[in-house]
Amino acid sequence: MRVISAQEVAGALAWPALIERIADTFRQGVEAPPRHHHAMHRPDGEATMLIMPAWETAGYIGMKMVNVFPQNANAGLPAISGLYILCEGQHGTPLACIDGAALTSRRTAAASALAARELSLHDASSLLMVGTGKLAPMLIEAHAAVRPIRKVRIWGRNPDKAAALAERFRDRFDCESVTDLEIAVPEADIISCATLSTEPLIRGEWLQPGSHLDLVGAFRPTMRETDGQCLIRSEVFVDTYAGAKGEAGDLLQAIREGAFSETDVRADLAELLRGSKPGRTNPQAITLFKSVGASLEDLAAAIEVWETLKGNEQR
Repeated sequence: MRVISAQEVAGALAWPALIERIADTFRQGVEAPPRHHHAMHRPDGEATMLIMPAWETAGYIGMKMVNVFPQNANAGLPAISGLYILCEGQHGTPLACIDGAALTSRRTAAASALAARELSLHDASSLLMVGTGKLAPMLIEAHAAVRPIRKVRIWGRNPDKAAALAERFRDRFDCESVTDLEIAVPEADIISCATLSTEPLIRGEWLQPGSHLDLVGAFRPTMRETDGQCLIRSEVFVDTYAGAKGEAGDLLQAIREGAFSETDVRADLAELLRGSKPGRTNPQAITLFKSVGASLEDLAAAIEVWETLKGNEQR
């Protein structure tokens, strides 16, 4: 069994190829049972263990274990760590143990970019990144792979981190850090949020016609990045119905407040990509994509890593 490092994962997962691999996997479908979600009470705060299996009908088999420790920020460590086991499908023999954090970050960003490719305006050129964690640079890069992004603004609770991230991208974009979301949100074509917030950061009244809102961070019912008005004003799409119904805090809390209903979800990614349900209805519509992550995406990314590395070795 081969051990594949984070550096190898990054090198093997070019954004266009990864985005298309995930799109193809959503179209074709895989077996993906509900993920196991376990709260772990640690001495310095609550953490979460996620176990996510998936397999092709007659092909690859995979399983990811991820630990989410929000308190790691206090120690200067990533909040997410884990591993992915990829097996061949004929006999179930393990092929690779893949760095789970790198795989998760890149597949999450790729899924958001895939949704933006389907839902945002084709000429969307400005991006607001809300959050400065490890996922933030991935989301900037992935969105720029599907839309002609020229202007990037970055907001974070820690202004120094936002400024440092902006400096990192200044040679590629018109890129600056911002401190006022009320001003920054209306100026953005795409707003991507990747935080661990439990209180709304984005207000529906700030959203402009034609904008696209990408919600990545709130992966538990107690978390949210938006208020109910965002959902009222938007055409809402999700990565999977099961994930949205079980864990999408933005949706679940808006439902409890009476601002939203499960039946208001327009489509999931599979329906969008297969063309069985429409996407954006008109250029003035506001679209919202809520992602909580899906084992299908992990399997697609792991297969892309494995086949890319094997292909490189055979050249």
